[in-house]
Amino acid sequence: MARDRQMRLGAFLMGVGHHVSAWLHPSVDPRALTELRHYVHLAQVAERAKFDAIFFADNVAMFGGPSEIGALAAPIYYYEPLSLLAAIAPQTERIGLVATVSATYLPPYHLARKFASIDHLSGGRAGWNCVTSGSDAEAHNFGLDHQPEHAHRYARAGEYVEVVKTLWNSWEEGALIADREARRYYDPTRVHPIDHEGRFFKVAGPLQLDRTPQGHPVIVQAGSSDDGVALAATTAERVFTAQQSRDDAIAFRQRLRDATAANGRDPDEILVLPGIMPFVAETREAAQRYHDELQELVDPRIGIGLVSGLMGVDLSQHPLDGPLPEPASTEGWQSRQKLFVDTARAEGLTIRQLIARVVTARGHKTIIGTPTDIADLLEDWFAAGAADGFNIMGPTLPQGLEAFAELVVPELQRRDLFRTEYAGRTLRDHLGLAIPRTPALAAAAE
Repeated sequence: MARDRQMRLGAFLMGVGHHVSAWLHPSVDPRALTELRHYVHLAQVAERAKFDAIFFADNVAMFGGPSEIGALAAPIYYYEPLSLLAAIAPQTERIGLVATVSATYLPPYHLARKFASIDHLSGGRAGWNCVTSGSDAEAHNFGLDHQPEHAHRYARAGEYVEVVKTLWNSWEEGALIADREARRYYDPTRVHPIDHEGRFFKVAGPLQLDRTPQGHPVIVQAGSSDDGVALAATTAERVFTAQQSRDDAIAFRQRLRDATAANGRDPDEILVLPGIMPFVAETREAAQRYHDELQELVDPRIGIGLVSGLMGVDLSQHPLDGPLPEPASTEGWQSRQKLFVDTARAEGLTIRQLIARVVTARGHKTIIGTPTDIADLLEDWFAAGAADGFNIMGPTLPQGLEAFAELVVPELQRRDLFRTEYAGRTLRDHLGLAIPRTPALAAAAE
C-alpha cells in the first residue's frame, strides 16, 4: 500500500558542483558551467528521476571581487537564473523550475511579470525563491553604500510579496475569454487595478498577464532567522533550510509550522526541505574517497575567505587552530552565522575544523556512504518529522546528481518513500499544493 506522505526532492544546481573545489576535480569539465547544454542535461537527469524541481540560487555581486582569492571560487559564476529557466523550460516537460530573485533589488511589478511569464510558458512549473540579499557588495551594485539593515529588508520583503501576489491575482479566474463574436479578448469586469500604496511601494497594476496555470507560481523562502521564519510563515509554500542535526531540523520545522498556524494558515501548506550534500558510491570506501579527493583540492585561502564572508569576520586575523570569534555583524546572513557559531561551540571546533566543514556544503548536511546509507538517513529524518523532503546538492556536477538519481532514488522508491511517476504536470501537483484562489473567490467560499 502506498504511503499517504512521500518525500519531496529538489535538485539544487550550482555550476559544476557545490563543493568549493568541484571545478578542480578530474571528473568535471570546468568550462561546462558556461554552457547551456550542461544545465539542460542536469534538468533532464533530475526529471528522469522524477524530482519535484530544479533550483538555482543567485546573488547580484561577484563574490570576493576580482582578486587572486576570488578567482579560486568558480562555483560563484552565475547566469541570471530566470533567463536560464526560460532556456531549460522547452527542453523539459514536467520538472518544476525554481529560481532565486532578491526582493531588495528588483521592483515587484517586474518580478511578478517575469515569473508569471515563466509559469505560463512552462505550463505551470515556476517557483520563486524570495530572498532579501545579504552583502554590502550587492548594495554597491545598486547605488547604495551599505545593505539595508536586516529587519528593514524583511519588513520591505513582506510588503513586496503582498504586492507580487496581488498582481498575480489582479486577473480573476475566467477573465481571459477570447470571444470573437463579442469581440472581447478579456472580461474587463474581472481584471482589477491593485492601487497599492504602502510603506515601501506604490503600484497601480493590473498585471499584463492573466492568472497562470498554477494560479500563481509557488513561493519559496530560504531564511531561518527570526525575521525569515516570520516572512515564511505568512508567505512561503516551500522552505529551503540548512540543518546539521535531526533534532535541530525537527525543532526548526515545528517552529515554522507553529508560526504558520499562528498566521491562520494550514501548516501542511508549507513544506520544509533541508539541503543535503550526498557523497554516494557503491561502497563506503569509494564514497569516502570521492569526498577526500575534493577536500584535498581545497586551497586554504578560499576556505578562509568563504567562511569570513558568511561570518562577517576576517578569520585570517585569528589563529586557525583557535576558537571561532563572535560575528562582527548580524546584518548579513543571520541564520548561517548562527548555525556556524552553534556548531563550533557545540562540537568544540577550531576555525580550521569549521572551515573544513563549510567548504563542502556551506553549512548544509553532508552524508558519505552507500545508497542504503544515504536512504537510511533521509528516511530517518523524514519519518521523525525533521523534513518534508530534501534539496540535493551534488558535490560535483553532473556526477553527484547522476549518482544520486541512479543509486539513491531507486532505493527510496523501493521503500515507497518517493514517486515512480509524476501524478500531474505542474509544480503544485508535484508538491501536493492546492491552486490558490483569488481573494474574491476565497471570500465567497467562506
